[in-house]
Amino acid sequence: MDRTALLNEAKKAMGFAYTPYSHHKVGAALLTADGKVYSGCNVENAAYGPCICAERTAIVKAVSEGNTKFKAIAIVGGMQGVLRSFCTPCGVCRQVMREFVTPKDFEIYVENGEGEQKTFTLEELLPESFGPENLSED
Repeated sequence: MDRTALLNEAKKAMGFAYTPYSHHKVGAALLTADGKVYSGCNVENAAYGPCICAERTAIVKAVSEGNTKFKAIAIVGGMQGVLRSFCTPCGVCRQVMREFVTPKDFEIYVENGEGEQKTFTLEELLPESFGPENLSED
């Protein structure tokens, strides 16, 4: 699946976002190494702490179905679901991605309201990261 197709899947997922407090809707589409796509949206909660981002929703869905090898993720978002600027993943989502990927190989696709697309690697967005290998006894 190419970048544009994955971004279109993220836009569809954004339509399901539950955002009665911030009104900032986000959609994500996660591409696995075997070509499956798992979508996610952000889900808010009145207590704020239990909120979950779109990216983590997609990752949790994939992991809960036994898929832990990821190739790329597309992310879009904006107030009231209208794309304006690029919507990159928050720090928590970046760290969750890091658990499952090699940062230099994992791509993050974003698109703004002008239709302009950008691609980042996780290594660019989370340099000098801490991952599973840091806990290895080797």
